[in-house]
Amino acid sequence: MDVSGFIAKWRQSELTERSAAQQHFLDLCEVFAHPKPAEADPLGEWYTFERGAEKHSGGDGWADVWKRGFFGWEYKGKHKNLSAAYDQLLKYRESLENPPLLVVCDMDRLIVHTNFTGTVQQVHEVPLDELGDPRNIEVVRAVFHDPDKLKPGVTSMAVTTDAASRIGSIAQSMRERGIDPAQAARFLDRVIFCLFAEDVQLLPDQLFRRLVEKSERDPKRFTRLVGQLFAAMAEGGDFGLDTIRHFNGNLFADASVLELTPGEIARVQVAARLDWGAVDPSILGTLFERGMDPNKRAQLGAQYTGRADIEVLVNPVVIDPLRREWAAARALADNLRSTGKRKPTGREQPPTREVLAKGRREARIVVQDFLQRLQDVTVLDPACGSGNFLFVTLQKLKDLEKEVLVYADDQGIGGFFPMVGPWQLRGIEIDPYAFDLAQISIWIGWLQWSRVNGYRVTQDPILRPMDTFKRMDAILDRSDPDNPREPDWPDAEFIIGNPPYLGGKKLRSELGDDNVDSLFRVWRGRVRPEADLCCYWFEKARALIAANRCKRAGLLATQGIWAGASRETLKRIKATGDIFFAESDRNWVLDGANVHVSMVGFDAGIQTIKVLDHRPASTINSDLTATAADVTTAQRLTNNLGSTYMGDTKGGSFDITEALAFEFLNAPNPTGLPNSDVLVPWINGLDVTRRARNVWIIDFGTDTPIEVAAGYEKPFEHLRMHVLHEREKNKRKAYRDRWWLHVEARPALRMRMVPLSRFIVTPAVSKHRVFTWKADPVLPDHKLYVFVSSEDYLLGVLHSRLHEVWSRAQGSQVRERESGFAYTPTTCFETFPFPEPTDAQRASIADAAKHLDTMRTGWLNPPEWTKEEVLEFPGSVHGPWSRYVHDPDDRGIGAVRYPRQIPRSASHARDLSARTLTNLYNKPPAWLTLAHRKLDEAVFASYGWEPGLTDDEVLARLLARNLGFAIVPRAVGGFRLPRIPVDRAAPTR
Repeated sequence: MDVSGFIAKWRQSELTERSAAQQHFLDLCEVFAHPKPAEADPLGEWYTFERGAEKHSGGDGWADVWKRGFFGWEYKGKHKNLSAAYDQLLKYRESLENPPLLVVCDMDRLIVHTNFTGTVQQVHEVPLDELGDPRNIEVVRAVFHDPDKLKPGVTSMAVTTDAASRIGSIAQSMRERGIDPAQAARFLDRVIFCLFAEDVQLLPDQLFRRLVEKSERDPKRFTRLVGQLFAAMAEGGDFGLDTIRHFNGNLFADASVLELTPGEIARVQVAARLDWGAVDPSILGTLFERGMDPNKRAQLGAQYTGRADIEVLVNPVVIDPLRREWAAARALADNLRSTGKRKPTGREQPPTREVLAKGRREARIVVQDFLQRLQDVTVLDPACGSGNFLFVTLQKLKDLEKEVLVYADDQGIGGFFPMVGPWQLRGIEIDPYAFDLAQISIWIGWLQWSRVNGYRVTQDPILRPMDTFKRMDAILDRSDPDNPREPDWPDAEFIIGNPPYLGGKKLRSELGDDNVDSLFRVWRGRVRPEADLCCYWFEKARALIAANRCKRAGLLATQGIWAGASRETLKRIKATGDIFFAESDRNWVLDGANVHVSMVGFDAGIQTIKVLDHRPASTINSDLTATAADVTTAQRLTNNLGSTYMGDTKGGSFDITEALAFEFLNAPNPTGLPNSDVLVPWINGLDVTRRARNVWIIDFGTDTPIEVAAGYEKPFEHLRMHVLHEREKNKRKAYRDRWWLHVEARPALRMRMVPLSRFIVTPAVSKHRVFTWKADPVLPDHKLYVFVSSEDYLLGVLHSRLHEVWSRAQGSQVRERESGFAYTPTTCFETFPFPEPTDAQRASIADAAKHLDTMRTGWLNPPEWTKEEVLEFPGSVHGPWSRYVHDPDDRGIGAVRYPRQIPRSASHARDLSARTLTNLYNKPPAWLTLAHRKLDEAVFASYGWEPGLTDDEVLARLLARNLGFAIVPRAVGGFRLPRIPVDRAAPTR
């Protein structure tokens, strides 16, 4: 049969759907040279008529024809409602394995709906009389042979991005005219909803587009007409000759309209031509927030968090427990429907018709109860932003509801309607742009879900008020400024979301002293002041679970939540409940940039199934590990306290080049004092892990009065030019008033360094945990931790495998492993249980450490490539260079002779540039491996342990030792520094 013969045959046919459907399809197979179902798949496993009919008695099947990976096909009789047929396919497309094409046909028309994930839906209608047209032949041939040829070229992501950009440009234009950004955004939010409602047939066809076209050159007319439309949508009624449905939901309660310019109206007209029904609600809020918020517009083209990432947290926290409930309910309904019993034993007589009828009625009640269960679910996002997490959660709830509805219909116990909706969601958000967009995104997402799944929105009003969304600060209520308090959150069964991250050290600079002081006061004893900002959301959720006002919570956090002060929040969660799900390290997008985060799901300790980093776990510790030795329970040891210090925090452009330092060193002062009193080499982590950068710093110590500082003319003038203006903008008064001093000069550290010939430093963050010697007058930056000891023994224990395993377990990963991990003295060092070595063992460790350091230093600066250079400049015996001062006069001022190693030549400098500790440990040579092995053997021997212990065994033994020392105070087991007498007359740097 050819195309013309097919058209002639079926133009005359008056057969019913049941009589004609299969023959019509078989004829099409002949026309388009495609195998028939029984020929290609005799078993009906992947290509068959009546897909699903054999699985469930009494039904019509899920589709009249189905071919896996190609199509689902539904027939209707001539002149019947093909929209109903399409809705049928939408409801059952998951059961059909989501074919890329959904086809409906009434013998007079064949309509192909594309169903490709993430693309704009397209519809191809092929009338019978036009089947012979070349394009129509191409369409139907693709249905049978190559569905990808019909895949739309425009994705929903592209449509959403384009829409956000166009609306954002209108918002920017309105801001440039002086219109309040929040008011502009609120108005444009309603325009967005109108454009969407028009394209999904909730407004009359092209109503808004026609409105814009008629008033393009008349802004006052545009304002009047849009105001009238908003008013009609708020209450329902007439708009011209069109009848407008009742939308309500507070969305159009405020019908005020901002007047646009002709150019802005033209932009609205262009935006109206987009397919707003195809926008992706999972990213819509984020993109429109960026477009309309002037502070975020630069992020419009940047990356964003997608639906799949959000589902990683939503599924285990919200959906999986509900699915477990549904599995139990479904099993019960199956038993009742098939046997009439709730728990059949297998020994019953065949059920009578009456027993089965009663069982079906009870099965229907079971399904009805579970549907009611879904309708009772409440979800709170206490930092909802533009609504992404809530939208994805709602969609997943709707997908589960649809699964239940389809099951009930298949089993002949249906008759239910979808009732889960946005009214079950709660949100807290302080940003005005995000607050409105969250609600609009969720409504659009709900309406879109109903449309694409074959459920018509018939309720009146269409929307409901979203009084469950609160615009407020989620963690600090300052409505009474003199009495700040903890805000109340609405009750909800589930808490989900992505609270803001902000390191404890940045709180004051970002939030201001008043807010931070109030925050600390309100949350005292519950969240450590040094903890990340997101910890306040975790603690609030924990407290609500403990008070039985919430069942489960799942929140994102900065990766540092499982270390340092932030970890204490997870410890509190473990103390009153438990962690059942976690991802310790996941790529995420924050403000358009890639970051690494942790995900944590927790409850009251009810869920026994635990998953950590996609693997089953018997327990999840507060450091997001599953090791049997929970090192987070380790205690700080008295003997270890006071041994480590954070380096100096300058707080401004105090650092200078070496050339400028030399200029200052040789410049005279009216006081006669040398500038070397306030100029020293400065190092940070890069100077340790790479080559020394030869940077210097102006350092007036801890408390030098401005009158004295001004006497060092050139250094002081440099600070006045480069630091004063920066400090005047600082939010802390103490920093502003003492602008010539470093913000945190660490007086305790400086005092402990005075008598030392050398000290140990380690970077706060590094790929390899390295420890190395430095000497006064070098000033370490706050990105270095300083161990105030000159003992080789301490260097040896610190550089042993035992301490590295412990510190990696107690520290925190920074982004991916290549970026290194953070070393925190309070957890990595102060909890580390030192050995109790004999004198011989102590000497053995010291010798091994000295050998390692000598070998390493020789590799970094081989004598064949370096030479000694002696810097000479005026210096005082009372200043930082005192040990290098020669021939001082009666004022104590002489010549500083400071030796240091430099390259012998330019070629040697190039060779040396690759000799860094990072490169050395990236590919450790044999001598380095052997030196570390010798050191490890000496340290293990001091504990009485074998060096072959696994990392888990090392952690278990060290933890037991730590807890033993913590329980029974002892003068051993830690590294106690000798008390250093302080000469009060000595200068304090």
